[in-house]
Amino acid sequence: VKYVLILLVPASYLFYRRFPTLRLSLSSTATTPAPAETDPKKPLKSIMQAARDDLAPPKDDPFTTEELKQYDGTDPTKPILVAIKGTIFDVTTKAEVYGPGRSYSIFAGKDGSRGLGLSSLKPEDAVADYSTLDTKDMKVLDDWHAFFSKRYNIVGKVSDGPVIN
Repeated sequence: VKYVLILLVPASYLFYRRFPTLRLSLSSTATTPAPAETDPKKPLKSIMQAARDDLAPPKDDPFTTEELKQYDGTDPTKPILVAIKGTIFDVTTKAEVYGPGRSYSIFAGKDGSRGLGLSSLKPEDAVADYSTLDTKDMKVLDDWHAFFSKRYNIVGKVSDGPVIN
């Protein structure tokens, strides 16, 4: 009996993980389907932050790559800035994401366009030159630029970044 339990518990867990829709119910009540299952036309709730309608008019203040490095979140008196395709966004409102040691801090204080296009968090990919991106990755980068444009204030342009047509 002891050996049967030792084998049965992991096997049932693996079965449960592999076939989550085949669940055994000990009660006679039916499970309530998720909202998306009851109405397929109802969109799923997004975990992405919504677009903002209170953004300031875009600025085109010039920042050099060296100046931009000062805005990586290590100085709490300065905003956190992220550049995409040369456009600089103030992401200070999401310091819990872009601040030092956070999940996307690799992009703070620089133009990491190539890394965003590649969906990569590798430091060697977080560079401004995105000229080597293929069509699919370029679409991803354009989507990131559009996403940021709807959610963060544009505070400037990188003045000495790569020129890519």
